[in-house]
Amino acid sequence: MITGCLVGDSLRAGSVFEPRHLRIRRITRLNLSAGAVSGQPQIWTVIDFEAEDHDGHDVDGLAEELAACLSAEGGWYADFATDDERVVVFAGKVFRFPRGDEAGRAEAVAYGRSVGVPDHQLDWRD
Repeated sequence: MITGCLVGDSLRAGSVFEPRHLRIRRITRLNLSAGAVSGQPQIWTVIDFEAEDHDGHDVDGLAEELAACLSAEGGWYADFATDDERVVVFAGKVFRFPRGDEAGRAEAVAYGRSVGVPDHQLDWRD
């Protein structure tokens, strides 16, 4: 099972995100004006999703589609997990590592910082 989260506002204008077999679990609107970051909207649309994973093929496809759709501006990423792996996706860049792998997590965090993601937003769960 794949479970993840995407901020709808992180999608690049004009992109279409329509992965096969994705199910939306919840959509939430959050007011983050108290901790607003330059270049990001104060109100976010957060989409929690899930999908079946068939031999890793859906993981690869979902990661590639997100990497193609995410905005490179504003320090955005999306993340999802399987039973064994964490996948963190930035515009044009994908990190896959075993859950609990501190070295893999550190590499994704370092990249996130390099593209402008604030430390407090590098908070995906293992």
